[in-house]
Amino acid sequence: MDSEIKKIRTRFAPSPTGWMHLGNVRIALLNALFAKQHKGDFVLRIEDTDASRDVDPGGVQIMKDLAWLGLTPTEGPYYQLQRTELYQKYLEDLIKRELVYRCFETAEELEITRQRQIARGLPPRYDQAALKLSKTEIDALLAAGKPFVWRFKLPQTTVVIKDLSHGDVSFDLSNFSDFTLTRQDGSFTFIFANFVDDVDMKISHVIRGGDHLTNTAVQAALYNAFSAPLPIFYHTPLLCNTEGKKLSKRDFGFSLDELRQAGFLPEAICNYLGLIGASFKEEIMDMNALVQNISFEHISSASQVRYDVEKLRWINQKWITKLPSLELTKQLYPLMQAAHPALFEKITPEQFMQLVEPIKTELTTLKDITSLLHFVFEAPHPAPELLQLHHVQEHTMFFKSIVSHPATNAPEFLELLKQKAREEKRPLKDVLALLRIALTGAPTGLGISELGALLELHEIRKRMECLI
Repeated sequence: MDSEIKKIRTRFAPSPTGWMHLGNVRIALLNALFAKQHKGDFVLRIEDTDASRDVDPGGVQIMKDLAWLGLTPTEGPYYQLQRTELYQKYLEDLIKRELVYRCFETAEELEITRQRQIARGLPPRYDQAALKLSKTEIDALLAAGKPFVWRFKLPQTTVVIKDLSHGDVSFDLSNFSDFTLTRQDGSFTFIFANFVDDVDMKISHVIRGGDHLTNTAVQAALYNAFSAPLPIFYHTPLLCNTEGKKLSKRDFGFSLDELRQAGFLPEAICNYLGLIGASFKEEIMDMNALVQNISFEHISSASQVRYDVEKLRWINQKWITKLPSLELTKQLYPLMQAAHPALFEKITPEQFMQLVEPIKTELTTLKDITSLLHFVFEAPHPAPELLQLHHVQEHTMFFKSIVSHPATNAPEFLELLKQKAREEKRPLKDVLALLRIALTGAPTGLGISELGALLELHEIRKRMECLI
């Protein structure tokens, strides 16, 4: 760790665009973990200067999502819309030192210039046409009310940043365009407001996606312009799907809300995103274990990591198993109540806990409960074709002889059924498959002992009538 850094301060700085997605959940997690490792601050800043992207005023949903994930900031939230005076102060300093200039081109005019450059085989950059305007021309445009933006005049030099995964990274600024600090409506751009806030808030480490690397290059020029110390950066690998393409709305689990609605636990999501792209001996880790085990000193310099939903399912199943029965029941009860509202009026949480316990290890997601326990509340109607496929005609007499056999409870009856099948040397696999079809509607699934714990004896006898 750099000895000159007195206090570790990270930040999560999302735009209020609504529901969080896995990419920015991972960024929030890594910032929180890094701060915790070094007993530092984890700051939340809502970057709301772009009105067109503000679909979650105040970042209310973002804060709810962070709370659900257990990623509680130690400071904030700060709102950029409340900090415009500070940005204006920094801008005026640049204006005074003639490090910025006004540009009056429209978006259409800039696009025409860009297309001409591409047609000529030139890199599409701003051509500094506005620098050629005389003071008289500028005054005339201002008098006419022509909208303009302020651009930063990039020095023709090389800047160097320190990145945790790539070491020292150099950028030749002659390969970059002079960039805008304001929009035509007078609001401030992401690049400028983001820089000012990081300086003002004394952010020591900027952890963000690899797609921000070019932003970092030009922001480094701003740090130098104000003689401000550069933070240490970590540009994380992009989160991609199994085909290596950037994760998008088309991929299941892209949205945090989609995972929540599908029954994934916040602990499992954080656990998985902490593991992705690295290797650990023990893979099931809570937040404290992640803090202890993730090393930011030895991190991959890969450009992308692959999102594997099956691995996430496996981790989620492990976390469901770890949940205390009472806590698990509290989370499952509303799901079953919504699926079977009328029937569930007669079942207490205590009774429901008894239903859940036998099938706890079968749950991959919380939502699985509705399909796993559907047969408890609604008797299946097995198709004759399914029964014939499992040779029901060969075992009809056996089931007829056993269905009314004396027994005091369901487990005793089912154990007797298996015993009789063995005595008659019947294929136990076939017999139990048919029994499951009668009881649940499917030939595979829960063990017979679990079914005995979930269904009453009289209900089992009744459902077996389709086998006779």
